[in-house]
Amino acid sequence: MKETLRLVQAVAFDLDGTLVDSAPDIQHALNAALKKAGLERFDLDAVRGWIGDGPDVLIARALAAQGLGDADDELRARLRRWFDVDTLAAPLAHGVVYPGILDLVSGLHRVMPMVVVTNKPTPLARAVLDAAGVLPFVDAVFGADTAALRKPAPGMLLAAAQQLAIAPEQLLMVGDSAPDMQSAHAAGCRAVLVPWGYGHHTLPNWLDPLRVSGPDELLQVLLATRGAAEPLFNS
Repeated sequence: MKETLRLVQAVAFDLDGTLVDSAPDIQHALNAALKKAGLERFDLDAVRGWIGDGPDVLIARALAAQGLGDADDELRARLRRWFDVDTLAAPLAHGVVYPGILDLVSGLHRVMPMVVVTNKPTPLARAVLDAAGVLPFVDAVFGADTAALRKPAPGMLLAAAQQLAIAPEQLLMVGDSAPDMQSAHAAGCRAVLVPWGYGHHTLPNWLDPLRVSGPDELLQVLLATRGAAEPLFNS
């Protein structure tokens, strides 16, 4: 199936697994917090599979994996504080920006606004984006603290569209996971699923996002929409 993106006036990017490979930094911050609490630490593969729903859920999954799913709120709060401190101290010391992303955001910056919509809290997200060199190119960052519910709920995307003064169908969500695509569907936004990241790219049958081979294709297609060419995706 081929679809055009003529209506797109702005782009919303997911952060972890879409713009940056931040899994090594998330693992480092999580394990540093767990170590302070005298708890079991986890390898990168395990942590990568837990990414996408924000640090509180990440911590809950790490606790559940060692039989502490009923841990008290005080322990969870301590782990979260330590996680945040470590992340803010070195937001992208171990991870990297995905190849082609800086070219993508710098190229799009000339022709349309961009926002980041992430389940990471906004202060942590802004720190990572700044370390990645992406922050100067985005118009706003919508973290999990900016809406009542995180993705896959549509609230952050709807807030982004409202702030940009566009209709939801004019906002393109670009992400690596099912929650990204579900959020876009619920908000009425168009969506692109990228082939990299942590989302494993398994989607419910009722979702049919557009797909690209890499950041360069996404840039070329979106630039073409600004010049009256008809861009096509293979889905």
